[in-house]
Amino acid sequence: MGPIGIFDSGYGGLTILADIQARLPQYDYLYLGDNARAPYGTRSFDVVYEFTLQAVKELFDRGCELVILACNTASAKALRSIQQKDLPLMAPNKRVLGVIRPSTEIIGELSESKVIGVLATQGTVKSNSYEIEINKFSPEAKVVQHACPLWVPLIENNEHTSTDGKAFIKKDVEALLAKDPNLDSIVLGCTHYPVVKEYIESIVPKDVKIIAQGKIVAESLADYLDRHSKMEERCSKKGTIRFLTSENTEEFDENASVYLDQKVRSEHVSLG
Repeated sequence: MGPIGIFDSGYGGLTILADIQARLPQYDYLYLGDNARAPYGTRSFDVVYEFTLQAVKELFDRGCELVILACNTASAKALRSIQQKDLPLMAPNKRVLGVIRPSTEIIGELSESKVIGVLATQGTVKSNSYEIEINKFSPEAKVVQHACPLWVPLIENNEHTSTDGKAFIKKDVEALLAKDPNLDSIVLGCTHYPVVKEYIESIVPKDVKIIAQGKIVAESLADYLDRHSKMEERCSKKGTIRFLTSENTEEFDENASVYLDQKVRSEHVSLG
């Protein structure tokens, strides 16, 4: 038995962790942030795959039977390769899940106009993962996307509330809205973006829904564990959370405490 592993390139996955832990408080969690090499959004497919695989191996080595890639870029660029190519050889009884599919399964039901917007990193937009997955479940939907390469650095450096930061965010949101006047739902396709959800809601028309992934992913994980009893039995249940970072622990602890609204004490880990 071991904790459920949650991996992100930086701090964004903490928004997913918070919702998962609120929904499933009985389990143990081990969070790994590859902060030293963040952000992943502008990196190539090969590099994101290599970095993500290193993180998954680290979490497996620390006893995790199940790992959630709480990073859209990693889910878009690395998940399928890890599931199909690496797991059968490396750890056939362990599992790695992503955050894109749970959102795309239900987004079609939430949109009345069937015109869905996606705000995400450059890597996630280029992968076209959201359009492909949404169209599997809602073939009639039209998906429009816009890459926001500056948002993760803005959020990680606490610049998203500054005048310039808000101007960058507003410009990107307006660029997405301009792509189709019938757009009525926007998926925040990066786990950092819920941090600016309220600001986005203040600048879009009132009939446009802003959809964050955390609660959707948490509900999907609860359903997965219900359906896979053998995996559920291998997840330890003491209600603990531990944190690992590839960057300076003091800096991580300070920033993570803001995301989670609780004191965080992390351990340093070397990846690669």
